[in-house]
Parts: sequence; structure tokens; C-alpha cells
Amino acid sequence: MTDTTPVLFLYGNDELTISRRLAQIQARFDKGGMNTSHLEAGSVTQADLNKAVNAMPFLGEKRLVFLAGPSRYASQPTSREKLVTLLLAAPTSTMIILHELVEPKDIDKHWLLKYSGKGIKVESYLSPRQWDMPGWIMAETKHQKGEMEPAAANRLAEYSGEDTRLAAQEITKLLTYVNYERPIHLADVEAVSVFSAEGDVFALVDAISNGNGRAAQKFLHRLLESQEAQAFWGMIIRQFRLLIQAKEILEGGGNLSVVQKTLGLSFYEARKITSQAPRFSLPGLEKIYHELLVIDEGAKTGQMEYDLALDVLIVQLTQRR
Repeated sequence: MTDTTPVLFLYGNDELTISRRLAQIQARFDKGGMNTSHLEAGSVTQADLNKAVNAMPFLGEKRLVFLAGPSRYASQPTSREKLVTLLLAAPTSTMIILHELVEPKDIDKHWLLKYSGKGIKVESYLSPRQWDMPGWIMAETKHQKGEMEPAAANRLAEYSGEDTRLAAQEITKLLTYVNYERPIHLADVEAVSVFSAEGDVFALVDAISNGNGRAAQKFLHRLLESQEAQAFWGMIIRQFRLLIQAKEILEGGGNLSVVQKTLGLSFYEARKITSQAPRFSLPGLEKIYHELLVIDEGAKTGQMEYDLALDVLIVQLTQRR
């Protein structure tokens, strides 16, 4: 961003990179924040925006005005023209940064693009695609002053999908776990990641769907080694509830993308759920869900412990397959 560019527009679906770019601008031009206004387009009034844009800097050379979600402020062509006119008429002492999350399919359709080169500078930021995530994770790990083995990066990419912020948070956690003293290994990801227990639940359901009682018992006991049964019980209930919902979506003609969007899942969760659902019938899933609710009621009333009830249920379910 230069002094001759009145307005900068950052957009795309890579929320992490956009937020880092915003922080970079803040640190460069007004580190202390004395001359900065952060506005939300959905709630700011025209009077508030006009005041923020035209205010003079206090004990400094520049003012920063960040406006999140300009499309929410200007939803119609007329209001959009008025907004752009207001922004481009701002004093040279004011730098205006617009930022908005936009889905990849809409990246070339945003209404502000027609002002690119006409007083508005545009920067787009798209999240890496799933197949690019291992490389992104390796680069991000280096950015955070650490190292990660390729196998570990591949597994973390499976867990995080295309969510760069989630992946970055997991990398920070993993580097802290290894104390920045050695590369992150595959075993570290499986042991420490927020998805580690969830991964075991997916593996448990995989084994049940394949009728593999021995493997199902192994994953159950691995979960029990790290936490009480009651702690991950909700995850198992949620898993079968999602399977029922995904099964209905798939039978209605939906696909992985529809499952992910409708159920609000990460790519990893949606992919696993979508692959598991066809292995069950809808009546079968509903029967399992009912049995889980019976176990839950029995455990809460002291009739049977969760871990013993799960052991018995797994034997019954795998014998049915």
C-alpha cells in the first residue's frame, strides 16, 4: 500500500492471510492504534463512516480506517457508488482498508473489482486447495520457526482440510509440544492434534462398518487410555447423528460438498462422514442411534458404565455386519 493509493481492498476466503495482512498494515502505519478506526459494515452508519474517513490524524501523519464487509454496507448499485465516492474523496492523510471474506466461486464477480486501478487497489487471497495443504503446512511450520516431517504434514492436512487458520493453530500447538527442539513427527500429530480423539472415533466407526470387532475394540481402548468414556461419549453420539443426516443428504442426491456445507463440517469431517454413510442403511443407523441413547440413559441412572456398555455394543454391532 502506498501513499498514492487511497483505498485498499483485501478479499478472498483465506481468512488467516487476510488477517495477517491487516495486522501488517496496522503495524506499519499506526502501531499504537491511536489513529485507527475499525468499523463493521453491518452496523456502521453513514455519519460514523464519514466522520472516521474525514477525521484528521492525532499526533501523527496518517489515519487508518478498516471497514469489514463493504458489501453489507452497500448492497445496491446506487449505495455502492455513494460509498466509493465517499471513500475516494477522503483526505490524503487517511488510508482506507476494506476487507471481506468471499467464496472462491465469487472471487471474479465482486462488485468492487470494477474500481480496480481507479483509485482502489485490490489484493485477493485464496486458501490453498486440499492437495496443496501439505506444502502450505510445511511452509507455515518454517514460518513459525520449526520443522515438520512430510508424513506429519500430510496427516495434519487430512485433519484441517483447507482451513489455514486451524492448521496454523495446530502447528503452534505441535511446536510447543516438541519444544521447538526437533521436527514434528506423524506420531506427534496423532497424539496432540485436536482431531486425534476424533480420528479414533472415525476409526472406531470404520471398524464397526466393516464388521471388524477386534479393530473396533482396539480404537475404543485407545480412546479409554487417554480419557474417560464419558468425555468422548458425546463425540460418538454426534458421529452417528451426522451419519444419519449425511445419509439422508446423499440419498437425496447430495455430495461431499453439500454434506460439508449443510452440516457445517470441516473438509476432513465431511470426507470421512461421506465415505462412511454408504456402508450403513438408514434404518440401521437410526437403530444404532437409538441404542446409544439407551446406553446414555442407563449410564446416567447408574445401570451400567459407559465403557462396559460400549464394549458390549461394539460386539453386537460388529456381529451384525
